[in-house]
Amino acid sequence: MAVSVSFEGINKFFDGFHALKDVSLTINAGELFFLLGPSGCGKTTLLRCLAGFHTPESGKILMDGRDITSLPPHKRNTGMMFQSYALWPHLTLAENVAFGLEMRHVPKPEVKRRVFEALEMVHLADRAKAKPNQLSGGQQQRVALARALVIDPLCLLLDEPLSNLDAKLRLEMRVEIRRICKERGLTAIYVTHDQKEALSIADRLAVMRGGVIEQVGTPSAVYRSPVNRFVAGFMGEGNFLNGVVETVSGAGGTIRTPQGVFTVENRPDGVSAGMRATLCIRPEAVCFSGAHPGLPNTFSATVKESVYLGEVAQHELLLPDSGFVFKAYELNPLPGTSRPGTTISFWIPPGQVIALPAV
Repeated sequence: MAVSVSFEGINKFFDGFHALKDVSLTINAGELFFLLGPSGCGKTTLLRCLAGFHTPESGKILMDGRDITSLPPHKRNTGMMFQSYALWPHLTLAENVAFGLEMRHVPKPEVKRRVFEALEMVHLADRAKAKPNQLSGGQQQRVALARALVIDPLCLLLDEPLSNLDAKLRLEMRVEIRRICKERGLTAIYVTHDQKEALSIADRLAVMRGGVIEQVGTPSAVYRSPVNRFVAGFMGEGNFLNGVVETVSGAGGTIRTPQGVFTVENRPDGVSAGMRATLCIRPEAVCFSGAHPGLPNTFSATVKESVYLGEVAQHELLLPDSGFVFKAYELNPLPGTSRPGTTISFWIPPGQVIALPAV
């Protein structure tokens, strides 16, 4: 049965260091929720508070409305999947997966059944008698997932579980983790610093910095409508330009920057004419087809560098007057059409210009 999880005003200190600062957050039952942020932002500390490994100095942690703040870890019924696989090297896969059930004094026939089901779920039932050192990194991670799931946890906790895998295995395991969580109807909370991981499989996510939650939302909402420059920069690449609001029209207007005047469809809340603002333009928002002087946000630039990657080309475009270098992605490029030194026109649709409060 999936459970909701709530953090209410959580504060955590380590030797005077304020690791979590009045953190409040609600995770819905059955959600695959990501805690995202740079190293030291507090995401793992928050996860470990939920697991019971850390006790907050103040605040409450609730599961389906039940206060579990003071419960010991073994009474919370959470399954933990660590960054290191933490498998016993002298035990078989089946014995590793069975460990948590045996600690709970589950009858042996039931242990055998549940271990087989858990290993079958991660496609390793045929390797039940193997030892961890006989497996690849990806297979060991699957065993760690089976061990976390076999106890039928109310909530699955994942602490950067894929960081030790190569790129191909990370992609495969992302899909597997989401599939299993959704098939079992689990509430899962996943810590990572990899925004691609979060964007690809999260239902919702929270971006953290310095022990504070900066923004909570769906992956697309946080990526396309970040609340500040930190979130915008952390969630992906961007061209950042500082300017002043020149005209106001409905929710949008124009913003003058040293690189030119940009038309935007949405201004930051509370920002009016004459006030400063920061623009974020994602490299993939730059359009090369159909650019002409009558379109808003149209520019000519010199190609400084261009990297052809098959399905996409990554360009660095030098604006002649300001010397600003735009990062731009071109989908399905024709090789050789954007050589360094050539002049190119491009435009940015107003709806793709993200306007943020000035730093």
